[in-house]
Amino acid sequence: MLPVPAASLPLATHDPSGTHRFLRSHLAWPLLAVLATSALLMAGGGDQWLADQFYRMEGHHWLLQHAWATSQLIHKGGKWLSAAATLLAIVLCFHAWRHQRAAAWRWPLLYLVLAVALGTGVVSLLKSMTNMDCPWDLARYGGMRDYVGLFATRPHGMPRGACFPAGHSSAGFAWVSLYFFALLVRPAWRWRGLAAGLVAGGVFGIAQQLRGAHFLSHDLWTLATCWTVSLLLFLLVRRIAGARA
Repeated sequence: MLPVPAASLPLATHDPSGTHRFLRSHLAWPLLAVLATSALLMAGGGDQWLADQFYRMEGHHWLLQHAWATSQLIHKGGKWLSAAATLLAIVLCFHAWRHQRAAAWRWPLLYLVLAVALGTGVVSLLKSMTNMDCPWDLARYGGMRDYVGLFATRPHGMPRGACFPAGHSSAGFAWVSLYFFALLVRPAWRWRGLAAGLVAGGVFGIAQQLRGAHFLSHDLWTLATCWTVSLLLFLLVRRIAGARA
């Protein structure tokens, strides 16, 4: 049986000023930081500088592209770990909705399942639309293509790219939703939940950068996407559950 959450959903009242402060600290300031960092990475050459260091360190080829630790343990193993955690959340969610004694966990667990699914899903959708290449595809790093920026016109006949934002790190960064999950059940744990998502996504992202699969900005925007989806869904679930309370 699931224990009763230490904190109930903060749903009873609607405080516009409190909502504005929450959005300012959880959405506006983080997105401004992402935009500023992204400008340094994508427009200021930070992406290429960091990738140059990795490429040089690996002997001017992507030595770790097919290494067991990066391709099998972290890439494939990380996907399975995230999938297993998602499955566990789904099982717990079904349990909560079927048993009255776990009713306090229904909306928080439903939120968590949806946030992880939507976070990874939106990143996958954006990848199919943005048309950017991986470092290992670029002539600068042993590939065949010239670098084309996010908003630049892609040369006619150039194959499509599907590397922005980063897909694999979304399996980790989607779990930043644990921050908002904790706000729903035990707010004191929110920083632990945030740390879990950041560490998982960071490990997945760095491993892919070492393989030549992504630039740092690709992972940065994956984090921003997962955080924004988690935040907006949190506000929606809080309002819906509050109306039913």
